Parts: sequence; C-alpha cells; structure tokens
Amino acid sequence: MPKQLVEVGIAEQNLVGITAGLAACGKKSFGVSPACFLTARSLEQIKNDVCYSDVPATLIGISSGVSYGALGSTHHSLHDLAALRAIHNLSIVVPADNFETRATIQAAAKSTKPLFIRFGKAAMFSLHPQETKFEIGKAIPLRDGNDMAFIATGETVVHAWLAAGQLAERGLNCRVISMHTVKPLDIQAVLKAGRECRAVVTVEEHSVHGGLGEACASVLMQAGVTVPFRIAGIPDEDTVTGAQADIFRHYGISMEGLSATALKLLK
Repeated sequence: MPKQLVEVGIAEQNLVGITAGLAACGKKSFGVSPACFLTARSLEQIKNDVCYSDVPATLIGISSGVSYGALGSTHHSLHDLAALRAIHNLSIVVPADNFETRATIQAAAKSTKPLFIRFGKAAMFSLHPQETKFEIGKAIPLRDGNDMAFIATGETVVHAWLAAGQLAERGLNCRVISMHTVKPLDIQAVLKAGRECRAVVTVEEHSVHGGLGEACASVLMQAGVTVPFRIAGIPDEDTVTGAQADIFRHYGISMEGLSATALKLLK
C-alpha cells in the first residue's frame, strides 16, 4: 500500500489517541475531523482510548451527514450516530442552530465526560432566543401543537420548523422538538409527544437505521405508546449525489417532503 494512503488511514486514529491523552493529563482537549473519517477510521480509539478510559475528551465530527454532497457516499457520514450510540459512556450532541452550537461548546468546555459533537457545513439559522435554557440531554421545544410532532436533530430541525409553519396554514398545529442530544435521549419529551400528539415524525440527516428515529421508536414501543410514526432520513441505499438541499428534497427531508409525510400519517 502506498505510504501516503497508510498515513491518511491512521490520521484520525492518532488524532483521537492524542486528544484522549491530553485529556488524561488534565488538558481540555478537542479533536476535530470530518465525521465520515473520524467515526469510521478511529472507532476503536473512540471506544477504548476515550470512553473506556473515561477521559473528558470532546470529539467533533465536522461536515457530517450529506454535507459533502457531490463527493458521494464515500464522504457522507450516515453511520456515525448508529455506531456511536452503541458505545458506552459517550454523550452525542447534534446542534440545530447557532445558539445550540455555542451552548454545546460551552458545555463541552465544562464537561468531565467523553462527548461527541456532530456539525454540518452549511450556515446555520437562529431558531432560539438567547435566553433559552440549554442542557445536554434535555430537548428544546420550538413550537407547540397536538396534531403532529416533529422530533428533529441537527440541520434538519429548521426544515421541520418550516414544515410546521406550512401545515399551520392548513389548520394543523404541529409540535417541533429540537432533540439536540441523541444520547442520552430526552425520554420524557419523546413519550409526551407520543401520548399527546396524533402522529410523530422523526427527522435526521442520517441513515434510517440506528439513529434518532430508531431511538425514539424504541422508547415509544417499550413504554407501550402506540401512535402513527415515521422516520424521515436516508434509506438503506447508495445515496444520490448533489448539494445537501437537493439530497434533502430527494429523500423527503425538506419542508415540502415533511409536510407531505405528515399529511399522509394524519389521514
């Protein structure tokens, strides 16, 4: 194998190992790399060096989901939430806007436990007033309603919020929840939505397998809450290429697609 390929392959492994080592020495350490590489090439180091060793290291996956767009499936990170949710002792946060991003980094600077933060690439909207309370593990309601609940995370939250506005024009009151923390999940927010709303749609820039949707479905099922439910995400296939917005529209993660999914569930 060419030397340069070997070096690329071990870059993220070294990054995570060094980040863990600095944290073990009392430093506040942040390891940053594209999510598609960070969570695949260095999964063993995340599991052992960071989580098993229980060091307060923060790992940040940038350009996650389909942020790299036209570069295709090799550069899309649609597995990271599923893989990392299965690792003990790791919190996972996916900010939805500038406020949540700022609050997440501030929380990470104070954290004494392993943490993974998932960032996209596009400019973020401002969805929250500055006085909003932020806490890792506690979802933030953006809009109230009992006809439909959108439980979304990361860059999909704004699309759920826009879809709720579009559905309001048809007389439907939709709840929108920013589930910025995928692990530990805000179980009470999920159960409350399932018990109070006529239907629930989860929204994520991730595979429909193993991410936010399946986490919410598990919570509802185990609690015996029966409600019409759909996971809006990327299906089990080679992802289409194109800009992030094009991919969102193709898979129904856009405002229009989410509105259509909601209407089908409520029929």
